[in-house]
Amino acid sequence: MQKGEELYRGKAKTVFHTSDENKLILEFRNDTSAFDGEKIEQLARKGEVNNKFNHYIMQHLEAAGVKTQVEALLSDNESLVKKLDMIPVECVVRNYAAGSLCRRLGVEEGTELKPQTFELFLKNDALHDPMVNETHAIAFGWASQDQLEQMKALTFKVNDILVPLFKQGGMLLVDFKLEFGLDTNGNIVLGDEFTPDGCRLWDAETKKKLDKDRFRQGLGLVVESYIEVAERIGLSL
Repeated sequence: MQKGEELYRGKAKTVFHTSDENKLILEFRNDTSAFDGEKIEQLARKGEVNNKFNHYIMQHLEAAGVKTQVEALLSDNESLVKKLDMIPVECVVRNYAAGSLCRRLGVEEGTELKPQTFELFLKNDALHDPMVNETHAIAFGWASQDQLEQMKALTFKVNDILVPLFKQGGMLLVDFKLEFGLDTNGNIVLGDEFTPDGCRLWDAETKKKLDKDRFRQGLGLVVESYIEVAERIGLSL
């Protein structure tokens, strides 16, 4: 598989064409950003850790029946993935209150949410990824009703699969975001990534934060915490 020209460069990942028009190479860089790119740093080994973490989680989801974009690890910081037509709406499940939910609604951080909440956000950095609803997505052509229903069901399925995985490692899966796309047959497929960059993970007893909030809040030991999470769920880095 020959690596081709750069297709897209995001805040922490770069996507490349390959010699197969239906496959892409996803490169995880050491760049770490927060607040829509206002805070950016290079953290040693972050690209490698996130690449291997993402592959591990996606394998776990595939084994449980969730179709994902990831096909194979190519190197420490690169993965081979299926080419998808990405849907520009992020799906967020919250098991506990944290982050923007607390700021928007004034609820106490750590409040357990029963039932878990589901939210949609438009993937648009210039607009700071605003929260939207299903009628917005349908009216503006971002996704169909059927696609949204599938995305919501898959997001909750991922939650059902991963909550026990992290619980076994003594952690709470506080919340996470997912992105989906359409494959060449028009099927909904889980894309992008699942890493501590895009979810919140706390130690179940101490509530110590083990995710990207360590970077956002200047707590330090960011990559070290990502590695700790990986090791707790059986991935040796």
